[in-house]
Amino acid sequence: MSDDPHPHAHHHHHVTDVGRRLIVALLLTLGFAGVEAVAGFWSGSLALLGDAAHMVTDSASLALAAFALWLARRPPSSRHSYGLGRVETLAALLNVVFMILVIVGISVAAIDRFLEPATVDGQTVTVVALIGLIVNISVAWLLMHGEQTMNTRGALLHVFGDLLGSLAALIAGAVIVLTGWTPIDPLLSLLICLLILGSSLRLLREVLRALLEGVPAHLSLERIGQSLAAVPGVRSVHDLHVWTLSSNHVALSAHLVVASFAEWPEVLAAARNVLQQQGIGHVTLQPETVVYPVRWQRADKPTATAKRERQ
Repeated sequence: MSDDPHPHAHHHHHVTDVGRRLIVALLLTLGFAGVEAVAGFWSGSLALLGDAAHMVTDSASLALAAFALWLARRPPSSRHSYGLGRVETLAALLNVVFMILVIVGISVAAIDRFLEPATVDGQTVTVVALIGLIVNISVAWLLMHGEQTMNTRGALLHVFGDLLGSLAALIAGAVIVLTGWTPIDPLLSLLICLLILGSSLRLLREVLRALLEGVPAHLSLERIGQSLAAVPGVRSVHDLHVWTLSSNHVALSAHLVVASFAEWPEVLAAARNVLQQQGIGHVTLQPETVVYPVRWQRADKPTATAKRERQ
């Protein structure tokens, strides 16, 4: 139970603020993507064209994130009893897939540029990349100061990729102006692709964990089971499940064996308080008096049954 007298009003205000940030970021990103595309063709810079491609996919990812946020605000229905919060996770998955496709496309183009070098206008690249860097820093700042869900992190991943792309283009332009060494352009593009790939794979792992209803990475099923078994009045715990409903919303269900049903109201309140302290708000607990094969009991260590289960 929340101490906030108006939790839904505050959540609605916060979601609306995140939505506005996503829309402003979308307009800034899409507007400058056109500028970079034209400048990239004009100057012959792969780094600028790659950055423009990043910004187009950024725009798509921001639009997808804003749409997913709007869907996630819809209340639960008879068909979707948990609501549509999981849409944000799906949007994050699509954004990661888009990002990986962009990485592959730019990598192929960079290898082609190594094989067939082209003339690059370093001055145009430097000026446009500097403006792009400022735009991307502004967009990243907008998104970093909103709520950090898997959805917004997926969009932010694109923006950070684009920010690094602008930085790479800026460095490439400066090196070409000073030394005339054009291979720096595709070389930096490949380096940025490798950096973005690492972030993309980390987010992909988190998204897949949520979609497969795995235990959130910041929680331990073992510790949760032990903390529930330590609640006064609880004899043992079994059938414990923890999963992610949507970003920042964790659900739990478990069967608690108690000495007497008369103690259940106090046991339930204490168990909910223990779980709330671990950030688990959506809780379903089943009281029982019959002892089944258990995984956690009042002792500090798991039962022999638990050890066999883990083996």
